[in-house]
Amino acid sequence: MNELLLFYTRCRYVFLSAVRIYVFGVALFLITAIQAMSQNRAVSGTVKDSGGEGIPGASVLIKGTTTGTTTDSNGKFTLSAPDNAVLVVAFVGYEKVEVPVNNQSEINVTLQSSTTELAQVVVVGYGTQRKVDVTGATASVKGEELAKQPVLTATQAIQGKAAGVQIISSGQPGSSPVIRVRGTGTALAGTAALFVVDGVLTDDISNINTADIVSMDVLKDASATAIYGSRGANGVVIITTKKGSAGGIKVNYTTNIGMRSATNLVQMANAQEYANYVSAASGTSVVAGSVSTDWYDQILRNGWYQNHNLSLSGGSDKSTYFLSMGYFTDEGIVIDNKYKRFNIRSNTDFTLSDKVKVGVVSSYTNANTRDVNLGSAYNNAYRAAPTIAAMENGKYGNTSVYQNVGNPILDIKNNNQRDIDNRLQGSAYLEFKPVRSLTFRSSIGGDLLSKNERVYNYQFNNDTSTFINPGGNQRNPNSNLNIISTRSFRWVWDNTLTFAQSFDKHNLTVLVGTTAEQYTMDWLSAFRKDVPADPSLWYINTGNANTSTNDGGGDKWARNSYLGRVNYNYNDRYLLTATVRADGSSRFPSSNRWALFPSVGAGWVISGENFMQTQQIFETLKLRASWGRVGNDRIPSDAFTVTVTPNLAYPYGGGIATPGSAITQIKDPNLKWEVTEEFDLGLDFALLKGRLTGEIGYYNKRSKDLLINVKVPSVTGDADGMVLTNAASIQNVGLEVALNWRGNITEEITYRVGGNLTLNNNKVIGLNGGQPILDGGIGGNQIYTTRTDNGQPVGSFYLLNVTGVFQNQGEIDNYKNSKGTVIQPSASPGDFKYQDTNDDGKIDDNDRVFAGSYQPKAYFGINGSLSYKGFDLSADIYGNVGNKVYNGKKAFRLGVFDNVEADMAYSRWTPANGSQTEPAANGGNLPASTYFLESGSFVRLNNVTLGYTLPTALIQKVKVASVRVFITAQNLYTYKKFSGFTPELPGDPTKAGIELNAYPTTRTIAGGLSVNF
Repeated sequence: MNELLLFYTRCRYVFLSAVRIYVFGVALFLITAIQAMSQNRAVSGTVKDSGGEGIPGASVLIKGTTTGTTTDSNGKFTLSAPDNAVLVVAFVGYEKVEVPVNNQSEINVTLQSSTTELAQVVVVGYGTQRKVDVTGATASVKGEELAKQPVLTATQAIQGKAAGVQIISSGQPGSSPVIRVRGTGTALAGTAALFVVDGVLTDDISNINTADIVSMDVLKDASATAIYGSRGANGVVIITTKKGSAGGIKVNYTTNIGMRSATNLVQMANAQEYANYVSAASGTSVVAGSVSTDWYDQILRNGWYQNHNLSLSGGSDKSTYFLSMGYFTDEGIVIDNKYKRFNIRSNTDFTLSDKVKVGVVSSYTNANTRDVNLGSAYNNAYRAAPTIAAMENGKYGNTSVYQNVGNPILDIKNNNQRDIDNRLQGSAYLEFKPVRSLTFRSSIGGDLLSKNERVYNYQFNNDTSTFINPGGNQRNPNSNLNIISTRSFRWVWDNTLTFAQSFDKHNLTVLVGTTAEQYTMDWLSAFRKDVPADPSLWYINTGNANTSTNDGGGDKWARNSYLGRVNYNYNDRYLLTATVRADGSSRFPSSNRWALFPSVGAGWVISGENFMQTQQIFETLKLRASWGRVGNDRIPSDAFTVTVTPNLAYPYGGGIATPGSAITQIKDPNLKWEVTEEFDLGLDFALLKGRLTGEIGYYNKRSKDLLINVKVPSVTGDADGMVLTNAASIQNVGLEVALNWRGNITEEITYRVGGNLTLNNNKVIGLNGGQPILDGGIGGNQIYTTRTDNGQPVGSFYLLNVTGVFQNQGEIDNYKNSKGTVIQPSASPGDFKYQDTNDDGKIDDNDRVFAGSYQPKAYFGINGSLSYKGFDLSADIYGNVGNKVYNGKKAFRLGVFDNVEADMAYSRWTPANGSQTEPAANGGNLPASTYFLESGSFVRLNNVTLGYTLPTALIQKVKVASVRVFITAQNLYTYKKFSGFTPELPGDPTKAGIELNAYPTTRTIAGGLSVNF
């Protein structure tokens, strides 16, 4: 213990010393920058494109020096320059411009596109390519778009901004959203997209500060992702973080502070409505009393959040640097829920000679989450009787005396859960150019995660020391502590050799390389009861040793790969890309360990042809087509290893037990890769002098050899008679459209409008002996609600079909099958009438029908911006159409004394109103049916931001380059038909779209400030 304390003390000392040095360095650079600025003339202006829209990130350098700056998100810049200086203004994809200062204080520059959009650069796997050379389907979102929104992770900020990309957020502080690229392509294996952050592969980017990101590039089709082989089946998101640039020191401080609140809450019945409903359902008289508790109001709150980011960048022609520090805290909208994150990043590059360049990228993140028992709290808040007081004089209302439901406040207060994550990511590279056309690059990266989870449950009794009224079953006679410690480390080593040569009209780039990757993880857990309530004593050794239990486990896998890619371009008209990657994965048996993933893509720049030179419509017109194969190895590392349970007692004659072992689960020793093949056809265009740009794409993605359970004879020794094997196939067919228009109303008023639409059809096209997957159980009579089966989308809802409500006994008696059997003889007027699908005269699981899927038929995004002088306004809208969601909260009502929604109380069937859609007051625990299935279509006004950049004349007196203030609103309004919290429901493919314990939609109103020095 003393050694651990000493180690902690030393680490803390080193960390605090580093922070002090970092802050001192920032202060020193600030002083230096201000002094330097005072010696020259302050020059400001705006860099715009031919459409009048500001260009963010453009470089403005004083010719012949390394002094300069970059434009802000509106294209504005400020720097100090001598009166006789010449400014060099440049940006990728535009012609460079030189402008003399000539004693001017304001200089506005318009950049012209270099060969329209053909010279623009996009990030692809293991390098970059000119946009003209890309034959696969990609989408890009710039960092300034991400930084505008008050969100934790960058993926939340790209909602609705990229065709074919669907983002589903839970809203809970510290959680990571689910990202789906072109539909769901697997049932039981991993579905997460691959993230590549500055060359380091990861599945989670919750530790990445959005303020540090310069771009996010999404590789969507198999041609684009094939270079990542086994990791590319679910799409690839490449994140590039900021780097320094040659020139003077640049300092930026950005902050935003705001309030979050819950929206779209379910209105539950009040005390009187509840009393009327339960009285009718139970046949007893329930009195409303003087208390009417809104349990959601008791556990929810308005929560503050704040986000602070400080960055420092600069460099020379020999080295550049980017340093940043960020602090984010979010109270959350649930009592006792909180999230904090502190992060540091350092990106440095050094040019050692004209042949050698090296660089290091590193980041450290500390995340601290105060979690709560959300599952029980939300469930009980929905069901708890409003006639019970929440609290009185420090004691809790005892809901469990009256019903089998705990007090939601006590559910949260009794449970103290804290998760602490420390994560260190980094990579280093060496780039060597022996000759101009040849580049060797070696990079090694690592991702180290240390995670500690501590859950403490307080002791309490169901007597008057805790409750207003004693009794019931909500109690915890013994306090307990559970601690889980997880450590993981992943390293990736890439070595590539790139040959690039142009001759005459031919442009050839050849990439070959190898990559190796290894991941190790282990975890340990310890549990004891009777741990003291004092938080300073929350250690395992303070509990009762006789109640001690422990557990542990881990995972380890490795990959080794060989890759190659050829890009050929003839005269910027005819394009060819061929990629191949061979992957070996330790997750498969040696006989199936290696797989080959090829792809080929072709493009035709039609606008470059001679016959197109006289037309005045298209500035760019490119046709592209591709085919590729990628894989998925995200399965358990022991998926093909037969497991045996030892030390089992076998009684023989005379009752004497003999120890032995038994096979508990049969595994398929020939397990192999899940494989996805995809054909893609697209058209990219720009017209009206580049003001209208867009793309139209068609894709057909087939995933085969997917994991699914197959029945085996019980004599094989398998406990459940199922073996996981490669059998199923899934298809996604879709159409993507993206359009962007930019223009200006006057010279000072510019605007941009964009939109994208994705149509996707998901279907299981073969089980090949595999068993349909029944999933989505919520308890009670609803053991399952979904079925993944042939000819249907993955995770389709499989339910009894409600055809109406019985109005009288005569209708019940006359509801018969073809043989004259009364189908629901035990029903009463006001009960649901279920369809007897198989006409067997009774209602059971054999009457279930497919009733829809959580996967939307279409999803879309609309975004726009407007700028006038120093003002800028932007808005984002997204949504989806054609999907279904299951109201699990409503379905989980299990007892007659459980509360109901206000609409159910008002609209319930009575002999007087004769409702055909709502049943009579009942005791719940109904079977899974279409009554609980609702439309999941919605349209959300996701973000509105209004900013103002202060005039240069106002701020130059205080030696500041630029100041922008802004207000922003996130999740401002949602139009939906779903009666629950939100139709956006993440989850595993076979059970997504069920709202049971969903986090409410969170609205954020915030204000912020960005200052550049």
